[in-house]
Amino acid sequence: MAREQPEQHLPPVQRLRIRYAKRGRLRFTSHRDFSRAFERAVFRARVPMAYSSGFNPHPRISYAGAAPTGSASEAEYLELALAEVVDPATIHASLAEALPDGLDIVEVVESPGGSLADLLEASRWRLEVPGDRADVEAEVVAFLAATEVPVQRMTKKGLRDLDARAAVHSLGVVGAADAGPPTVTLELVLRHLVPAVRPDDVLTGMAAVSGRVRVGVPLLTRLGQGPLDSATGEIGDPLHPA
Repeated sequence: MAREQPEQHLPPVQRLRIRYAKRGRLRFTSHRDFSRAFERAVFRARVPMAYSSGFNPHPRISYAGAAPTGSASEAEYLELALAEVVDPATIHASLAEALPDGLDIVEVVESPGGSLADLLEASRWRLEVPGDRADVEAEVVAFLAATEVPVQRMTKKGLRDLDARAAVHSLGVVGAADAGPPTVTLELVLRHLVPAVRPDDVLTGMAAVSGRVRVGVPLLTRLGQGPLDSATGEIGDPLHPA
């Protein structure tokens, strides 16, 4: 008896890059949960996906630079490979209708080619941190003055040692809340290193160098990610690279 051959699919004819946001309560959506929700949205929106070949074909969706669970984001990215050429505006409208509020499509463009992941060199974050402004400013000064700030984070493979300072391009206090409990706003530009350093690792490092115990839960929001201009600290647009 002839051995069954895996199913073969034609190569994609178009690739689209998508910027989406995680807002409100949907910031608690894990990357795995988002990928499942997005694949269901693709099916409901009747997007003409290209599929991988093999015994278990799957839609060709490439995710890059996903934010940690619990953080909001205005700049998450993925790429779709399609079996038909379509208008990006049509896909934008269809996916926006199929996704739940809080997982919001921001922009859809044709891929200019190359690697999307390679363009995501750094992220700009807004960190809303409970505490007194003077205390937080002192933590920032101590953190930036350090040549190395070792921290540990639990991963699937156990405790991982990280240098939180090495990933920080810039960090500073930019404002404070006017009402409610004292909250200080920080802006952080964080390089994407391997292993990855997250904003909460930076906050852990700040507390470690200052000797303070942080009270309260910070609100973390990614404002942008893309290529980094090291001279200016500006984050470029990966959908419209220069």
